[in-house]
Amino acid sequence: MTRRIFALAGLWSVLAFALNLLWEVAQVRLYTIWAAADRMSVAWALLHCTLGDVVIALVLFALAGVVLRCADWPGLRPWTGGAIVVLGALTYTAWSEWFNVYRAGSWGYTPSMPMIFGIGLAPLLQWLILPPVMVAVYRKLRSLVFPATLDAQQDFTRSRL
Repeated sequence: MTRRIFALAGLWSVLAFALNLLWEVAQVRLYTIWAAADRMSVAWALLHCTLGDVVIALVLFALAGVVLRCADWPGLRPWTGGAIVVLGALTYTAWSEWFNVYRAGSWGYTPSMPMIFGIGLAPLLQWLILPPVMVAVYRKLRSLVFPATLDAQQDFTRSRL
């Protein structure tokens, strides 16, 4: 069972890395680092931010699993688990953007960053859009990656309800 949980979390992490890297590349020009830093610094920032996004996604994957008492919540309880991830990520991101832009000065926005209540809209949309996409792709891939164990997991989960 533990191996399966790690495998499910691994699939979630791979999806989080791929989708968040694409998002980070797409939104980097909305941050001041794009114009102020050399290519290596921008590349490092993209990797650093993407890995941070993976940590956020993985922590919220685990939180949803604990709350729902189901490690395979994207496959079995996608709406509820997805809502937990979106709400948790939006809350954390709003705080993190505010703190890092206005308190710590770790990064800044360009004038082209759309804002909502002083927070960049792009990072908020990231966590509104990507988790549902991750859930949808996860559901498609899990049957390919874990075909033999799906029925047993679903039967186990149903018997606990």
